[in-house]
Amino acid sequence: MVFDWFRRRTTPTEPPVEPAEATEASDADATPVNEPAPEPASEPAPPAQPATAAVDQDALDWARQAYARLKAEQERSQPTVEAQEPEATPQPVVAPAPEPEAVPAAEAPTPPSATAPEPSLLELAAASRAERQRTVLSPSPDLQAPASPSVPSTETQEPASEQASPQLGSFDAEFTWSAEVLAAQGLRADQVSLEEIDWLSRLRRGLEKTRRGLVTQLLDTLGDDPLTPEVLDDLESSLLRADVGVTATDHVLEALRKRLNEEVVEPAEGLRFLKEQLRGLLEAPIEASGEPLLAPRRDRLNVWLLVGVNGVGKTTTLGKLANLAVRSGYSCLIAAADTFRAAAVQQVTVWGERSGVPVIANPSANADPAAVVYDAIGAARSKGTELVLVDTAGRLQTKNNLMEELSKVRRIVDKLAPEAVVESLLVLDASQGQNGLRQAMAFASSAGLTGVVITKLDGSARGGVALAVASEAGLPIRFVGAGEGIRDLRPFNSFEFVEALLSG
Repeated sequence: MVFDWFRRRTTPTEPPVEPAEATEASDADATPVNEPAPEPASEPAPPAQPATAAVDQDALDWARQAYARLKAEQERSQPTVEAQEPEATPQPVVAPAPEPEAVPAAEAPTPPSATAPEPSLLELAAASRAERQRTVLSPSPDLQAPASPSVPSTETQEPASEQASPQLGSFDAEFTWSAEVLAAQGLRADQVSLEEIDWLSRLRRGLEKTRRGLVTQLLDTLGDDPLTPEVLDDLESSLLRADVGVTATDHVLEALRKRLNEEVVEPAEGLRFLKEQLRGLLEAPIEASGEPLLAPRRDRLNVWLLVGVNGVGKTTTLGKLANLAVRSGYSCLIAAADTFRAAAVQQVTVWGERSGVPVIANPSANADPAAVVYDAIGAARSKGTELVLVDTAGRLQTKNNLMEELSKVRRIVDKLAPEAVVESLLVLDASQGQNGLRQAMAFASSAGLTGVVITKLDGSARGGVALAVASEAGLPIRFVGAGEGIRDLRPFNSFEFVEALLSG
């Protein structure tokens, strides 16, 4: 059994033999599946005090059960971690031990040189030469200094710490909010993984800047009185400032005005209705595509092209997708088709090594990207690889020659692998706001876009651009990234996104 992070459920497929699987196996263990029956016994573990009073009692009980189960799961795995620590700690202690002996050894000869009575000038010169010689020849203590950096050198594996499973924090408002969002989607307490709780917390923190600007104005606008036309005008400016886009804003306000003409709308009901309208906008392109979740097809070649302008995070997104694929049990391969940017191939190679994914590249300067894709598809077919991720060069949507080159890569894929499932994903930087929308419209014609990946949500106050892309470009949002870590990318979920965007 392996947890499919694309579909967010356990699948019975066998994971491929990848080097990264050994280091990432702890994730599959932390996923929801195992017997929840014995665990309610440890229910008193989480304290009830930190929970907010606004949380519904049923949701709070559900959160307590989920917390108790995750805590018991973590306690079971804790002894195995502590059992390995005593073996690792004695090793660094041995290295500093010889140092005290080396220092007295260097200091021992100094008293004889100091005892020379009434030294002459020649003797003083000889003594100073001897002193200098000792200082030159005494790097023996310094030679042991590299031995101490050798300890941190084992910690150069810091990416591995990124890949470690998240730790369960306190039973606070952040945990109860994440649990409430999962419970609202129909999950049971025994179906929740710690990593999903952790992801929701990070998504909410990533949208903090957007929420701070939108929600505070929204709550001030709604107040305690029923909605009025004046309130809707203020709401319109709030949505536009969050880069929700003109089309999406008009759609939402039109629905609210229609509802307002039928009945008096209280602020709480208005907020609930607003969330419903925003979810509808985000879901419309996804439903039109016929694929509720984008995931590679099993036992079939899938080719995903990542396109976009310079600096939006295409290569980083590709590395995160490769890691997501490996942890979901797919065989994966990377095509380094960005042959123009300096060190692009090396960067892709590093991402491939972090997840144990092979990289097909052409080391020669200005190699043809289509040729790299040709080689990658051939290698994937010979090895029976399920997913090929293609990293393309960043290009402005106004450069016709580069856009034509992108079309050429797409034609090569269609010609070589007509049976393959091809996805062309546009990577958008959330901080670019409406400029990202123009990029989506331009790339849609040249690259045959099938979806969008929104990145850098954690550094932007313009998270509303996701709504603009969905409503005006008509493109489904497939993944969102809210952090720099290798696991800070997840399949897009409109319910979770809107709740994180508009949570009080």
